[in-house]
Amino acid sequence: MNARRSAAALLAVGAVALVFSAPAAQADFMDTAVLQGLDKVTARISRIEVPVGGTVMFGALEISADACFKRPPEETPESAAFLRIAEKRADETPETIFSGWMFASSPALSALENAVYDIWVIDCISAETAASESSTGN
Repeated sequence: MNARRSAAALLAVGAVALVFSAPAAQADFMDTAVLQGLDKVTARISRIEVPVGGTVMFGALEISADACFKRPPEETPESAAFLRIAEKRADETPETIFSGWMFASSPALSALENAVYDIWVIDCISAETAASESSTGN
């Protein structure tokens, strides 16, 4: 599994290099992907924080983040996350329904649209940012 994650991380770096290829742009590696999820059944929108290398549940979805990159503040805003999303159903093996890059600037092109859930990237943050936001109640 570590070899698979290492290969995914190398692929992630290569793909992000294409997105962040402007001469002055330097992508910062962040350790938490911030997503927004819509449960169409309940009409609830939720903020979901997924640590890179970790997995969180959102309803019946198992969301894993392999990488999250963000341009520095002085550049054109862009955040990108490499996500794997599987749907868990009762008495069945989880089925992968999305695996790839999601870009905050293009939610219509790269978001997960499912019969029950929509998921899209809104930001990439560091652990310090995540801790300060949760302690202030944001």
